[in-house]
Amino acid sequence: MKTNKQLQLAFDFVQYTGQNIFLTGKAGTGKTTFLRSLKERSPKRMVVVAPTGVAAINAAGVTIHSFFQLSFAPQVGNESKLSSEQRFSKEKINIMRSLDLLVIDEVSMVRADVLDAIDRTLRRFKNKRKPFGGAQVLMIGDLQQLAPVVKNEEWGLLRREYDTPYFFSSKALREFPHVSIELTEVFRQQDEKFISLLNKVRENKLDEEARQLLNTRHIPGFVPGDEDGYITLCTHNVSAQRINDSKLSALAGNKEVFTASVEGKFPEYSYPTDFKLELKVGAQVMFVKNDSNPEKRFYNGKIGQVQSIEEDRVFVLCPGEDEEIEVEPQNWENYKYSIDKESGDIREEMEGMFTQIPLKLAWAITIHKSQGLTFEKAIIDAEASFAHGQVYVALSRCKTLEGMVLSSPIAGKSIINDQKVSGFIREVEENQPGEPELNTAKLEFQKEQLTEIFRFYRSENLLRNITKLVNENKGSFPEVTITQVEKMRNGHDNEIVAVAAKFHKQITDLLRQQPDVYKNDALQERTKKAAAYFGEKVQHILADGIKKIDLDIDNKEIKRQLKRYVNDLKDDTQLKLTAFESCLEGFDVKRLMDSRAKTLVKQSKSSGKQKAKEITDFENIPNPELFEQLRNYRTEKAGELEIPPFMIFSQKVLYALVTYLPTDAAALKLINGLGPRKITQFGTEIAAIIQHYCNENKIEKGEIPLQEPKKEKKEKVDTKLLSFELFNSGKSIEEIAKKRALSANTIESHLAHYIKLGELEATRLVEEEKLKKIADYFEKAEDKSFGVAKSHFGNDVSYGELRIGLSYWESTGYTTN
Repeated sequence: MKTNKQLQLAFDFVQYTGQNIFLTGKAGTGKTTFLRSLKERSPKRMVVVAPTGVAAINAAGVTIHSFFQLSFAPQVGNESKLSSEQRFSKEKINIMRSLDLLVIDEVSMVRADVLDAIDRTLRRFKNKRKPFGGAQVLMIGDLQQLAPVVKNEEWGLLRREYDTPYFFSSKALREFPHVSIELTEVFRQQDEKFISLLNKVRENKLDEEARQLLNTRHIPGFVPGDEDGYITLCTHNVSAQRINDSKLSALAGNKEVFTASVEGKFPEYSYPTDFKLELKVGAQVMFVKNDSNPEKRFYNGKIGQVQSIEEDRVFVLCPGEDEEIEVEPQNWENYKYSIDKESGDIREEMEGMFTQIPLKLAWAITIHKSQGLTFEKAIIDAEASFAHGQVYVALSRCKTLEGMVLSSPIAGKSIINDQKVSGFIREVEENQPGEPELNTAKLEFQKEQLTEIFRFYRSENLLRNITKLVNENKGSFPEVTITQVEKMRNGHDNEIVAVAAKFHKQITDLLRQQPDVYKNDALQERTKKAAAYFGEKVQHILADGIKKIDLDIDNKEIKRQLKRYVNDLKDDTQLKLTAFESCLEGFDVKRLMDSRAKTLVKQSKSSGKQKAKEITDFENIPNPELFEQLRNYRTEKAGELEIPPFMIFSQKVLYALVTYLPTDAAALKLINGLGPRKITQFGTEIAAIIQHYCNENKIEKGEIPLQEPKKEKKEKVDTKLLSFELFNSGKSIEEIAKKRALSANTIESHLAHYIKLGELEATRLVEEEKLKKIADYFEKAEDKSFGVAKSHFGNDVSYGELRIGLSYWESTGYTTN
């Protein structure tokens, strides 16, 4: 990478600050080269994403939509629904949680709503109070080049929330500041006159003199020779395809087809060249990859002509060269991100490979697909340009003015320029940062990293959720668990959160005296002491407290929620303890980040396991050995009978057993939740386990207080029978309904039950002639629902009479005469 002040400034902002950055610059200013260098030099935990598959492959990253699992539809509307559609693996969540730097390449093609969806996703898994969850975002691109693709119906939805579809209109960037750095030194072109001309096109300031100079390259009827190596840049894919197909067909000889091979995962939209590559001798081709050999015989965009074709190789001669290039199949890798199990770094891991001859037909190519390429000779067909930046992209692909031929003159209407983009770019140009802004951002980054160590938002929120879950479901939790959760929350609030608030004030006061943390001896000393204090409190209140919470809850859904909250709290607690340990010798950003990474690796290794399975500290439980014995008995017995453990006895009963130690059937009856059936099934074995434990530990059972006996349950009344008996005693349906405070329809349904059983004559309720009409209907009807039957009879028959008539038909097997 060629060194200059702007590139160094951009690197320093990435390396030493947490500032979000928009890195822009004209075509050929080294943005792509900067990204490659950054990946090699920066120790930050980094992920690179791009809006399209080809851009992602070129940047050795992944697509935005695959990494963040976004649909291609507008990311607006019900945000909770959009989030619920994103299902992330534990490893992906850990990558996002530990992410230091997100690089978005070709950001000019990223819609505003997509950037906001990225912001929401990172907040979800990192820090919901910070833009992008606290990850630094580096956006690389040139807004004067290709714009986002937005269909009319999509813009109809997006325009309600965004001024433009461009990324800079996103809510995340409007609400929070970012720094913009523009690279101005052009490496692709060396001719100052040509560079000046390109700048005027880029900024839509093409004066008459510049237009005349540009249009000197319009050569009517220009037909290049086969050896000249000109490529035509078209606005539409169909035009490029037509030119290539026509030229190939015109060549003599047979077509040779090279079929690519694909291993693992490599999505079709990311293919860097044709899956089936059709070539002939004499075909004009373009290399689509840089040569991986030391000789560097070709580069992405180099034009040549096929001289000969063998079974697995193609020989290409490029203009101005005497020696043919032997072209063999090359590999493109498709990467995913993972956490390295040893170092804790975020690693690019290959998950697929595309292998093909690195060529494509190159009499023509679309302007869109030419982005990032450099051509010695090109014919520009931009008359039908339809999008912002197209003409500039096409012209800037050329190394020299002399190597360019225009198929039609460039008119003012061909140069489409978005005024809102121009306004944003003017702001960028007028607000370039320098060393003072860099130093301010460095100090702010130090302060933010330091204060973040002593913030406890996540543990506070998780403890709140645990407390709420327990309080709303007290019937599912033993008293010792309820007490333990309350004890942890009180300790966290009073001994951690309240003290941290005071320490934050000390940090602020000390930074006023010396804003550089590394040079502030007093602050470094206070940080060491604070790390020791909070490390001890977090260990005692949270880490040790978690071990005392019993997670073996009978209710499966409550148990699932509790385990999730407790596991998250356990992870956050370990991260905090790691951070405090890194500060025992003073604050250092690199040491802090390294220690976090190692902790996240440990958490990642155990991500597939259930970390919080049972109590590990029995301090709050009476007779803990017996507790374990009875719990193991319950688990084994449930396994034998293939029933859930709570059907042997509940968790609450388990706590009562170890508290009151019942050793016979009479005492077991006094335990709430142990009914006669369970005592008959399991009582003898339970009592024997408790008796053996008491004997072993010389416990006098006579002194053990027992709970009050349970009240005998009243025998359940048969409500139908009661109505039947009252009817037989001579009471009418209306009288029975009034006496029982029930509706007449209900009483009729009770009596219909006994008609069906043959214990009550239906004629006591409905006259015989009507009864036969109803029975005759049900005999013939296919649909015997009361609604259809009521429609048939109308007001002549009530619903109660239909119910009685149906029961009569069912009881007698009535047959039509």
